[in-house]
Amino acid sequence: MKAVLITAACCVGAALSFTAVAQTKTPAKAAAQASEVTLVCEAVYLPARTTWTRTVSIGYDKKRVRSVQIDGVPVYTFAIQETVILTAIDNERIQIDTAAQTWSSDFRGQATAMGRCERS
Repeated sequence: MKAVLITAACCVGAALSFTAVAQTKTPAKAAAQASEVTLVCEAVYLPARTTWTRTVSIGYDKKRVRSVQIDGVPVYTFAIQETVILTAIDNERIQIDTAAQTWSSDFRGQATAMGRCERS
């Protein structure tokens, strides 16, 4: 009876260590194919007429955009319509056109911003 319990315990321990190793390994192909583009946007906010420099990092692979960060803060969700990335941070709704390299946003109608972006 002891031999059966020890054998079962060894099999369970080996299976758990195998799954732990399998879960901690990251695929080398996925890490190698992921890329990132950084846009530096100068947006002019009205009515205050102040210029803010906003940094947008876009992580992507061959199939799709995987992540968006604005000023180092990952956005919760984003949508893509052709070349435009739509997202929001706090009360600011943001549209980034990656083809035209432009930034536009608004704070729920209280203030608006428009500007140009450059790849860095």
